Amino acid sequence: MAPSFMFEAPSDEEPELSESKDEDNEEAEEEEEGDEAEDRPSKPKPKSQSPWDFTSYSESVAEEHARRGTTSVDFKISKILQQSSAPAQQEETSDFESDKQVDYRSEDEDEENSNARDNKSFFAPAEGASFHANSFMELNLSRPLLRACETLGYTKPTPIQAACIPLALTGRDICGSAITGSGKTAAFALPTLERLLFRPKRVSAIRVLILTPARELAVQVHSMIEKLAQYTDIRCCLIVGGLSLKAQETALRLMPDIVVATPGRMIDHLRNTMSVDLDDLAVLILDEADRLLELGFSAEIHELVRLCPKRRQTMLFSATMTEEVDELVKLSLTRPLRLSADPSAKRPSTLIEEVVRIRRMREVNQEAVLLSLCTKTFTSRVIIFSGTKQAAHRLKILFQLAGLQAAELHGDLTQVQRLDALERFRKQEVDFLIATDVAARGLDIIGVQTVINYACPRDITSYVHRVGRTARAGREGYAVTFVTDNDRSLLKAIAKRVGSKLKSRIVAEQSITKWSQKIEEMEEKVTEVIEEERAERALRKAEMEATKAENMIAHKDEIYARPKRTWFMTEKEKKLVAKEAKASVEKEKGSANAIISAQQAEDLKMKEKRKREREKKLPRKKRRKLEAARETLEDQSEINEPDGSGKHKKEKEGISLVDLAYRRAKAVKAVKKAVDSGKIVKKSNKSSKQYKQRTQSRTEEMRELFENDMSERRQKSSSNAGRKKPKSSFKSKSRYKRR
Repeated sequence: MAPSFMFEAPSDEEPELSESKDEDNEEAEEEEEGDEAEDRPSKPKPKSQSPWDFTSYSESVAEEHARRGTTSVDFKISKILQQSSAPAQQEETSDFESDKQVDYRSEDEDEENSNARDNKSFFAPAEGASFHANSFMELNLSRPLLRACETLGYTKPTPIQAACIPLALTGRDICGSAITGSGKTAAFALPTLERLLFRPKRVSAIRVLILTPARELAVQVHSMIEKLAQYTDIRCCLIVGGLSLKAQETALRLMPDIVVATPGRMIDHLRNTMSVDLDDLAVLILDEADRLLELGFSAEIHELVRLCPKRRQTMLFSATMTEEVDELVKLSLTRPLRLSADPSAKRPSTLIEEVVRIRRMREVNQEAVLLSLCTKTFTSRVIIFSGTKQAAHRLKILFQLAGLQAAELHGDLTQVQRLDALERFRKQEVDFLIATDVAARGLDIIGVQTVINYACPRDITSYVHRVGRTARAGREGYAVTFVTDNDRSLLKAIAKRVGSKLKSRIVAEQSITKWSQKIEEMEEKVTEVIEEERAERALRKAEMEATKAENMIAHKDEIYARPKRTWFMTEKEKKLVAKEAKASVEKEKGSANAIISAQQAEDLKMKEKRKREREKKLPRKKRRKLEAARETLEDQSEINEPDGSGKHKKEKEGISLVDLAYRRAKAVKAVKKAVDSGKIVKKSNKSSKQYKQRTQSRTEEMRELFENDMSERRQKSSSNAGRKKPKSSFKSKSRYKRR
């Protein structure tokens, strides 16, 4: 391909993409074998292993469905297609016009190109670090690790590996930054394994902790380390959410040498699993460090850093580095080395980037545009990034109904189903992987040809990580982004990053119209599948509640005897921290962009509406308490606001009546419970004694009151008898007549 990356003809007319999938696979295998033959000696060697292996997890999907009494989406769709008389057929490319491809032109192109030079990488390269090595033998690694690298097909170190491995072997703290697909996992795994070969083997302890932001990335790193350590006695353990808690507790009690974990589940085990600690930790590694410090991860990372020993080696790695990472560097690293093998904004030289403009009036046809591209131009090994879980699931159903083999990856699936989707896509059993941002970080799936951003990413950092799933390790790849009128700022950032190599793709109008009609015809089937899933989910939930009730009745004593699981923050503190972080992010966005788009305003409006609907469904006590707390916050904000003279108003102290009532009721309940258990002996007051005496002689009290009342009446009557009554001027005799 020419270095300018200019298309000679539209991609759907190129013979390479119109050939069958089997021919593509054969060509890719021949290219890989040819590249490996250049670097390896002429001696014949066995086929190299794949560093990623999800097979053990994918085999249990059928067992999970059988245990839960559910069926897969593919089974539901196939059943509906069998029932229908005319199943959906895949579109033939010869009936329609081919897509067009033109150079992207921006109005502010000159100004943006002049400002592109001002963007510099956050980390400067360390002085004295060598980014070049001809083989792994030059990096002073042991024979078992060299043999593992040879088995995996690694011959020449990448720049980040050549710079990081020698420095990490000396125990220095490192901040590593390199473009996606540059081998950062092996850059920190190899020196760590080399150090563990010389550990004191008589004492078992957790010596290395590797933290990742996503479960799939943790599974991938764990698989990579096991393959690199296959000729050693080093043991590695995987600790992530969604998998068996008891099995993970057992594995941690055996004290493995390396633990690959997500932050939340690791803190859970450290607080609630006996005999598990980080007292002997020697190395702490944060993979995708900038993502770990985003909303929801920052508090967990700081807690884990606090639990780790101060005398340790810490390494941070990511393709993009933010200012938050710089704060963590100051907090947890000691005299670190900053290694930047490539600028963080540098794009792979083999990546071809395109945009598809979706005008405001044509946003309803976005699904038709996607299906048109996937049936004509990009037909295999495609990752499609969706904005929400619901949109990803809908696209999965549409693709299956249209005869396209697709898998989905998002948070609504179980962990086994998510790993099974990755394994099926890796083995090329499906051509399309429809995912959310769960798959945007760190996943290295060999052979991904195209990344389609169906939903535009939030910022340029997310865009860099998404398109980094293709064009890895020198291979070619395409990145296609759907851009609406609300995404102009991101489009400018992409144009500034790519420059003149950015292309604009125009999809044929006839193809869009045809697929729009097909989608309208498939709407009933989509609704039928979703309704069946909803009914199945409701039945599954009812069965779970019944099973839970049975277990509570049968094993009540055992369940209540278990110690309660704790967390380093209470629910109230977590909500406050999340609210403050969210407020700070919104404040920064508001200061940067004072004017928001119409779509953003509509999203905010719908978010507030959903929040009000959720509050209406709350119980009465919780709803009143929430309203009282909101009124208290409003009063405090009004009090703390400065008046016109610049002085703050006088602050009022106190709590709401609802909170006061709850506190008093809680205190009375606690005192009563303590008295019943015998912890507190309640003192009897004089007033209580008098009250008891009165209650015991109630008849005497009533008689006394009656006598007192009668005596008062007698005194009044005697006092009135001595006085003369005034003569009345009129006397009525009607009462006497009635008698």
